Amino acid sequence: MKKLIIVLSVFLAAHTVGFAQAKTETSKKEEIKKTIYTCSMHPEVVSDMEGKCPKCGMELVKGSQAKMNKEKVYVCTMCKGVSSKTPGKCPKCGMEMTLKEEKSEHNHKH
Repeated sequence: MKKLIIVLSVFLAAHTVGFAQAKTETSKKEEIKKTIYTCSMHPEVVSDMEGKCPKCGMELVKGSQAKMNKEKVYVCTMCKGVSSKTPGKCPKCGMEMTLKEEKSEHNHKH
């Protein structure tokens, strides 16, 4: 009886360790997928790798996809106060919504 309990305990411990390692590897892969790089001057420039902005040559900075999606705001240039988090047409006049340019607090030289 003691041998059976020992064998079952060893099996359960080994199974628990294997499950924990698999879960850790999965979460690391998900974290890597969520990491993106963008230009601080041109937030519309997005890459999944480090590098330089093709517009201004600045180094791309690390961010997350969720953060980048929250920062984008589309506005109608004709109708004041009309904005959206997704591109499309203005519900008032039907014009294409444009990405709002965010002003950066940093001074950059081009």
